[in-house]
Amino acid sequence: MTFLRVRGYIANDIPQHTTRGLVQRTTLTALIGGAVLIVAGAVWWLPTRGGPSEAGSPAGDQQPPAAVEPQDAMLEARTKGASDAPITIYEASDFQCPYCRMFWEQTLPVLEREYIATGKARLVFLNFPIVQNHPNAAAAHEFAMCAAKQDRFWPVHDLLFDHQEAWAKLEDPGRYFFDLADSVDLKDDALLTCFNEGSVRWLIQSEAQMSWEAGIRSTPSFIIEGGLLRGAAEIDAWRPILDSIYTAKTAEASTPGGDGN
Repeated sequence: MTFLRVRGYIANDIPQHTTRGLVQRTTLTALIGGAVLIVAGAVWWLPTRGGPSEAGSPAGDQQPPAAVEPQDAMLEARTKGASDAPITIYEASDFQCPYCRMFWEQTLPVLEREYIATGKARLVFLNFPIVQNHPNAAAAHEFAMCAAKQDRFWPVHDLLFDHQEAWAKLEDPGRYFFDLADSVDLKDDALLTCFNEGSVRWLIQSEAQMSWEAGIRSTPSFIIEGGLLRGAAEIDAWRPILDSIYTAKTAEASTPGGDGN
């Protein structure tokens, strides 16, 4: 039996191969929605069906506003699941990353069905475009965040991954993105203004930079209640981690003096 501590919780019965890379701890401090989000804990290196996309230090030329209002970060618009779910999963992703697409296509539907729809977990998308390897990623993330302003992040998220092979190879993917927008009921004028002015660029660059400073180097990467899981792991690798954390947190909440009282 392997024991893995995640921010005070013990995860029992996790297969040995899921913890063989438990070699460091990480702290992510990110300014999201005017609040400081801090997650710290272990790192899991899980076997994946292909290596993750590796990032160089992200470069950014825009600075965030002096004060960031919660609605400006549009965190709610890119969250799946109930706000009171006991487990929060932060997904650092790149729309042009093939392994992020693999996660979206093969693992995310099962996570949604077994953990998000059942109220056990919620998933929050974090922008981590690796522009050194994926030259069209930055534009894709800006397009998705402009759609988030109209509360259409997830339909565009799905379209970008679904059609990744088509737009990834284009010299200028902007026209293709706007063709996709016609199918998800977006207001063209507002979308065009947001995209052309780069009004969400600071948010994307800030998230990428702070994730980098926290130790994230590849996509997809997932922060799960303090633990960092790297790569497009299959659902069989996710279940023991999520089940163990859920059991521990719900048990804590049901004890006298726990969160449930």
